[in-house]
Amino acid sequence: MAVEVRNQLSARAETTLPTTLVFDYPSPEAIAKLLLRQAFAELEATALSAPRRASYDEPIAIVAMACRTPGGVVDVEGYWALLDEGRDVIGPFPDRWDTEALYDPDPDARGKSYAREGGFLRDVDQFDAGFFGISPREALSMDPQQRLVLEVAWEALEQAGLRPGELNESSTGVYLGSMGSDYGQGNPSLELLDGYVGTGQASSVLSGRVSYALGLQGPAMTVDTACSSSLVA
Repeated sequence: MAVEVRNQLSARAETTLPTTLVFDYPSPEAIAKLLLRQAFAELEATALSAPRRASYDEPIAIVAMACRTPGGVVDVEGYWALLDEGRDVIGPFPDRWDTEALYDPDPDARGKSYAREGGFLRDVDQFDAGFFGISPREALSMDPQQRLVLEVAWEALEQAGLRPGELNESSTGVYLGSMGSDYGQGNPSLELLDGYVGTGQASSVLSGRVSYALGLQGPAMTVDTACSSSLVA
């Protein structure tokens, strides 16, 4: 079907389009922009020949960040305030868990927890799937890590003063550190084992999620080296 779409558009527009069209340009808007660029290629070539501001030659430069941490921290300002005040972010289990069913004072009890507190992120279920072009059904199968990384990547670009849409089709790379997750592995029913489960729970998909959502065409790599994952990435 993807190749058929490409063939019909090529014939109608009388231009050559890549076989991977619907994968490289995954929305009608992206395809329309490609067709316009090819229709007015001479104008674009003239614009590209104009002198550009020289870029800075920095090996590594941190220009922005975004984060989520236990203690209700949802932005960089809250993170610095947390460190400055030295607050304790350990608290009770979140409401989305059945604490009474999970807790058991016996540390040897199987499938139970003898602790009733920990460090948890709030509102991980409050994900705006539609904003990223993700259906509710697919979002349900996505590991919370995938949801969070989309949110913080978008926010980091905004903090840097960049419009995420302007990076579309750029050679920007995505490098993420991740660890495994047991999300959705608690004896799921057969009805929930759809085509989204594989991609929704694979850590290797994390970096690709960001690249796909932003239309980035540079390297996309997820690194899992346990506790040092972020450092290695």
